[in-house]
Amino acid sequence: MIDFPIVTDRFVLIPLSATDRVTFTAYRRDPAVARFQSWTMDWSDADTDALIAAQPRQLLPQSGDWLQIALHERDRTALVGDVALHVIADQPDSYELGVTLAAAWQGVGAGREALARLTDILFRDHGAHRVIARTDARNSPAAHLFTRLGFRHEGRAVDAEWCKGEWTSVDSWAMLRDEHDEQTSPSMEPLSTRST
Repeated sequence: MIDFPIVTDRFVLIPLSATDRVTFTAYRRDPAVARFQSWTMDWSDADTDALIAAQPRQLLPQSGDWLQIALHERDRTALVGDVALHVIADQPDSYELGVTLAAAWQGVGAGREALARLTDILFRDHGAHRVIARTDARNSPAAHLFTRLGFRHEGRAVDAEWCKGEWTSVDSWAMLRDEHDEQTSPSMEPLSTRST
């Protein structure tokens, strides 16, 4: 479905593999990175191995599958984070995105650059109708990221998910194909090349 590698100005995106194991496990264990995510800080190498082994070889329409995509520095190939891509099972041409970055790579536009490129590919090359994201309502950097990408804030489900021993509120974000096309019209510079 998606051709890898995906190359941006600073990064290369390719499905997560065993070569990413050490760095991926390390940043998943970082309290600052795990705070608003579904996993806990006791994430292990075995958890990483199981995630990699369970990944699909290709993403089929409406499969319900998730693919974890590694985000590597283009020149040094160091892993700086990952993007999660979910093919929504019960809706045609619909996808969900997530992003996790190592602490050192937060706030420097890495997530925006990667997600902008992947969003472009989903809409332009794969006929996406709708791309969504869900974030913890307390995660203001994630809200800022999706706002800058041009996603609409569709709502907040208050105390909707029990996570890590507490009720959490969840924000929903979405972009439709026509909204994406409007943002990347010929008169505008494409999102994937704008500075952050």
